[in-house]
Amino acid sequence: MALDWMAWTWQTAAFFGCIGITLVGMTVWGIVAPQVPRMGILRFETTPGDRLFVSLLGSAFIHLGWLGLIGDPLWAASIVSVAYAAAVFRWV
Repeated sequence: MALDWMAWTWQTAAFFGCIGITLVGMTVWGIVAPQVPRMGILRFETTPGDRLFVSLLGSAFIHLGWLGLIGDPLWAASIVSVAYAAAVFRWV
């Protein structure tokens, strides 16, 4: 199977690898210690999987906005995204 149509760099592989490890970790966490939905600051019930989805979606928008407004490098956008994800898991 030829994968030369996509620019697979080590950064791309690391990104998808981290997403995969996170999904496996969340699955194991859900099996070992089942979570009940909780009410957050947005006033609707969320599970850890919901909060992961919201944090990944928000991080994508943070990175796209960073690229559009500031450009390279994206390390600062990644730091902002991690802080955003921590806030989502804490308060949403």
